[in-house]
Amino acid sequence: MPDRRILLRLAIIAVAAFTAAVGTVALWPKPELPGAAVEREAALVGGPFALTDQDGKRRTDAEFRGKHMLVFFGFTNCPDFCPTALYTITQAMEKLGAKADGVVPVFITVDPERDTPAALKNYAQNFDKRVVMLTGTPAEIAAAAKAYRVFYAKRPQEKAGEYTMDHSVYIYLMDPAGKFVTHFRHAVSPDDLAEALKKRL
Repeated sequence: MPDRRILLRLAIIAVAAFTAAVGTVALWPKPELPGAAVEREAALVGGPFALTDQDGKRRTDAEFRGKHMLVFFGFTNCPDFCPTALYTITQAMEKLGAKADGVVPVFITVDPERDTPAALKNYAQNFDKRVVMLTGTPAEIAAAAKAYRVFYAKRPQEKAGEYTMDHSVYIYLMDPAGKFVTHFRHAVSPDDLAEALKKRL
């Protein structure tokens, strides 16, 4: 029979993670329609980062100045939200045609323990080739997540040593100066995302 103290600890962790997630989501205004973008005139979202891409190259936010960024935080073992968001971004980029050259999709892992450059490179093959996959040390990831007001937490699974990641699931649109423009839910449709981007390009 499972140790009741262990079960109690897991319950406390789950409640804490849920509370933090709710608190983070509560910071954002809710779109009027599912998948719609929400404009925020003075949102303190975004900031400098220095991370490592899927090819092992160090990358900074400054490299993407002059282009819009679509930034999404997730992890390669994510079963639903992350592939949905990245596939949506992939389809939106295709719909933009030549205008897509003005957009840089950026995926930042919240699971640096497992998401090495090699793991990210393998994962990247499933999506648009222009998606920049980034990882780093736990401290570097924590700094980037803090700048973008992203919640994430490790959640242990039943099998010893296994875990998943709870995390925010917004796609952030940053302007060519690196300033926050708006955000989209991960389930925004490719058509709606492409239309919103066309208005900016």
